[in-house]
Amino acid sequence: MKKLLFLACLLFACVARAAIDPAVLAPLAGDDPDARVDAIGKIGALANDEATRFLTALQQGDVYATPEGKLYIVADDQAIDAATGVAGAMPEGLDGVMINNRLRGAIDDAMSALKMFSPDRAQRLAAVTELQKSATLAQAPLIEKALGKETDAEIRGMLRLVAATANLHAPQAAQRRAAVEVLVDSSNANLRPTLQTMQAEDPDQSVRIAATKTLQALDSRLARTEFIGNLFYGISLGSVLLLAALGLAITFGLMGIINMAHGELLMIGAYTTYLCQLAFRRWMPDALDWYLAAALPAAFIVTALVGVALERTVIRWLYGRPLETLLATWGISLILMQTVRTIFGAQNVEVANPAWMSGGVTVLGSLVLAYNRIAIIIFAALVVVGVWLILNKTRLGLFVRAVMQNRRMAGCVGVSTARIDMMTFGLGSGIAGLGGVALSQLGNVGPDLGQSYIVDSFMVVVLGGVGQLAGTVIAALGLGEANKFLEPVAGAVLAKIAILVFIIIFIQKRPQGLFAMKGRSAE
Repeated sequence: MKKLLFLACLLFACVARAAIDPAVLAPLAGDDPDARVDAIGKIGALANDEATRFLTALQQGDVYATPEGKLYIVADDQAIDAATGVAGAMPEGLDGVMINNRLRGAIDDAMSALKMFSPDRAQRLAAVTELQKSATLAQAPLIEKALGKETDAEIRGMLRLVAATANLHAPQAAQRRAAVEVLVDSSNANLRPTLQTMQAEDPDQSVRIAATKTLQALDSRLARTEFIGNLFYGISLGSVLLLAALGLAITFGLMGIINMAHGELLMIGAYTTYLCQLAFRRWMPDALDWYLAAALPAAFIVTALVGVALERTVIRWLYGRPLETLLATWGISLILMQTVRTIFGAQNVEVANPAWMSGGVTVLGSLVLAYNRIAIIIFAALVVVGVWLILNKTRLGLFVRAVMQNRRMAGCVGVSTARIDMMTFGLGSGIAGLGGVALSQLGNVGPDLGQSYIVDSFMVVVLGGVGQLAGTVIAALGLGEANKFLEPVAGAVLAKIAILVFIIIFIQKRPQGLFAMKGRSAE
């Protein structure tokens, strides 16, 4: 019995020994800023519960020091020895450990790095991803420790690159060279300044040579990533332009109506989406992620009805009079904007992405393809297919094409041209509403939303060829790609000016656009 009691006491004594080495803690009570930051790195490298508890207390301002330099965590009128973890009475002369911005940043880095040991894979992955941006030499021991414990293959690969990033400033040339050679597979653009400095200034020639090779490989990889990123976001922008211009391709391209209120139809579709979101949030909060399923038909119906009302009350009297149509629809656009301001206010409203459209997928190491933009690309393709089927495979499409090609002959064989005009304008307006649903997923919704797209929509239709669906698709995607590839070179404003100048010159040389209309309507 005495032996068991002795062993238990011995075990307790081992457990109660210093949880954090007092020599590691001591600099935090001093005034040397470099030593204090170094101490934070050493405490974080312990990667245990005591280190986490101490850093959390330090972050919250609960760490105090005695005049002798001993540190305590003060909580609930008790002083817990930071080294041993033993609670006791409050010592005299305690003074709070001062935390400046530099030390606070070191604490934040250490706390983030400690998440590499979390049992949750998502937390570990997030911590390693964050460390890729700012790994330091002081964090190298902690990263190596995490690498030794990590079992996930993806995170292990990322940790190797993070460990190499941390060792770029190692004092030994061989260690720096090895780190540079490991980073030849990295896609982290944040490494370029460091590698450029090493290439020019490192005292070791082998390190400079390795830095040159790694920098070349990194630049090549970043160029490919940038090209693919521009390609994707160009298609995304083209899809947005296509959705905005598709309805105009029907009302202007097929009917010849210069509808300056087309942008406001986009805006009405976006506000209809906002109302659907509010309705789901109030009456069906459990199904909030599916409000878009209701917003799509609702936006189409609402904007189609608005379009039908405009055609029956105003536009039907202005066929063949383009200037009067332009002025009338411009006035209608002002009325619609003011009506929305009166109902919803002048401030933008937020339409949140559903959970399944939030975030993105990371490819090529650093390129993030947003889910909402992927969804819009797919949606635009489906809308184009739907419009093509309506115009080419339905009775309505047959009548639309007949009326647009030869109105008098269509009327002579019994087609109600006035009814077809109304339905065609309603179809184009409804498609504009679908475009508004898509636009609501990319940013805030406001009364001026449509004004940003009306000019681009007309450019797409005119460039593609009046009345040509295929031309509209190619023009929208082409303008989207041109914008994204010109912006990094010339800037957003100059890129738009260059595209506008190109379209003006192109139309001068080819007034019919990319695809000329065939048949009697072209005469």
